[in-house]
Amino acid sequence: MDTTTGAGPLALRRSARLLSWHWATPEAQAILATRSLAAILRYHRRVHGTSQLETGELLGYDKTYVSALELGKRHLNDVGSLRHVAERLAVPAHVLGVTDPADADHRAMLQFGASTVRLAEVARQCGHAADAVAELWPLVARLEARARHGSTERDVLRLLAHARLSLGTALGNVLPEERLATAAHWTAKSLNVVRAFDDPALTTTALRMHGNELRKAGLLGAAVDRLTQAAAIAPTTQDRVAVLPLLARAAGALGHTTLFDHTLRDAYRLLDTVEHTSLVNPTALYEIRLRGLISTGRTRDAIRHAESAPPAPTIAVAPQWRVIELITTGRARLLAGDKDGAAHLLATAVHEARAQRLPHQLQRVQRTSHHALADTHEAATHALDRLRTEIAA
Repeated sequence: MDTTTGAGPLALRRSARLLSWHWATPEAQAILATRSLAAILRYHRRVHGTSQLETGELLGYDKTYVSALELGKRHLNDVGSLRHVAERLAVPAHVLGVTDPADADHRAMLQFGASTVRLAEVARQCGHAADAVAELWPLVARLEARARHGSTERDVLRLLAHARLSLGTALGNVLPEERLATAAHWTAKSLNVVRAFDDPALTTTALRMHGNELRKAGLLGAAVDRLTQAAAIAPTTQDRVAVLPLLARAAGALGHTTLFDHTLRDAYRLLDTVEHTSLVNPTALYEIRLRGLISTGRTRDAIRHAESAPPAPTIAVAPQWRVIELITTGRARLLAGDKDGAAHLLATAVHEARAQRLPHQLQRVQRTSHHALADTHEAATHALDRLRTEIAA
């Protein structure tokens, strides 16, 4: 038996291929559950299209020995060999019977990792996105490191997908516009994992959140594409309605009047049939409609809409929605010639955006007040400069 480490070009090439998520599929998980090295080797070769000779080069064994292992004629019993094979095949060592103190730490990470993601989402919704980032980043870093070392257990990858999504969304709140591509980067990375799961609800969520971060980063065409996909594959009405407000926002920002109107009508039509959330509720749709009317050039309609009383809240919405609505309504007031009313709304928005550390919203105030409200523009600029200093620190 050749016990070299197989570090030649072929072995390295095969190792790179193992960075795909083949071990995360339901079929693969069933194979891993057998704890049978023979079955795992056969499955690995079939999925990767390799011969016993190539697999032997990857593992540092000769072809005959690989054949004997697959047929169950030979067995690996020593911990060192089992750990070596697990590493080269990119499977968790415990499926081959290797355990060590790190396993307990890993189980604790999975147990508490899901709670960390849930609590971070609550923090973000409550206006504490910076705290959410601080909680999520250590978890994501650990999961990323484990994935880079070839750990592709299904529960790890599912947690990684959710953690990446939450981190990207939280970053989308706390980063200024010129850095929002970073938020979209993390939500995009979640899609790479999600594709390994046959889970329409999870895929819809990933596309929805990624599409919204693309919109904020100014990649409007890509945003509309991802959000349209999400709406098309949503498995339930609740999942679909969660996409529609974001699709309407992206379509409005793109200036796609027909898509904006059609999507918003669908959202209103289904509003009474689903549970309301911080995005799916009359208050949020009021702001989305107002912003979309402005973006699609229907100024008079926007002014009339802003003059109507906003609907009473049906749920407690996230604090950042208050800031978003203040800015959009302030913009409509300016279009109507009401500078005093706009100045009051935007000044309040600056104060709340500063308190909640929302640089993107301060940049919206800057654009809205530029050349029209010098004092408001200066206040927003000052608040933004302070946030930039804190972010860079």
